[in-house]
Amino acid sequence: MNIADGTAMLELNIQGFGLNPTLIWDDETALLIDTGMPGQLKPIREAMREAGVPFDRLKAVILTHQDLDHIGSLPEIVQESGHRIEVYAHELDKPYIEGTLPLIKADRTRMSNEAWESLPETVRHLYANPPKAKVDKTLEDGQELPYCGGIRVVFTPGHTPGHISLYLKQSRTLVAGDAMVCVNGNLSGPLQRNTLDMDKALHSLEKFLELDVEKAICYHGGLSHVNVNEQLKKLARTEQ
Repeated sequence: MNIADGTAMLELNIQGFGLNPTLIWDDETALLIDTGMPGQLKPIREAMREAGVPFDRLKAVILTHQDLDHIGSLPEIVQESGHRIEVYAHELDKPYIEGTLPLIKADRTRMSNEAWESLPETVRHLYANPPKAKVDKTLEDGQELPYCGGIRVVFTPGHTPGHISLYLKQSRTLVAGDAMVCVNGNLSGPLQRNTLDMDKALHSLEKFLELDVEKAICYHGGLSHVNVNEQLKKLARTEQ
């Protein structure tokens, strides 16, 4: 779904579960924010083609955080590009993405035997063999990347230690990752069952008030584009 000039929300689906990476581009460069689950390279390529962006224009991938459904197809994308794509993430999530540490939410040692055995076999296999790839550059709060009109990094920890959101200055679009969810176009706070530190995650919402946001893309639930600034103000007050 093209939501602005040079910005598209990709709509991926896996077993009825919707995921929404974001693609941004200009005449020379394209960047992908998050990469879906393992095995989703083909639908990512198809979604890029539908947006009018050839895969070989892709120069970088920015990861909002370490979770499996965000880093899943990263190794395939890097390999398909001939290892010419730069990968960005926050320093605190870097060792998990690179495989130095096990993904926090997929760590067998953090689960009871009952919880582990309740998982489908395919999920246990993914948890035991998670995707991993090198992070070329780490990001920090307030940093601005000089791509596609400027991308501001907003450090929003809580969902994971190194969770970031991204503000696309040219289109005034907030790519929130899992810092928020969207339900029928309405913004809501992070889901407690998937959030490691709920207090931090709720506090992180206040950082969005510094931005002038016309549209917000949540990885789960997709696009919100009506009175977004007012929604953010209300959400920050409600969650305090």
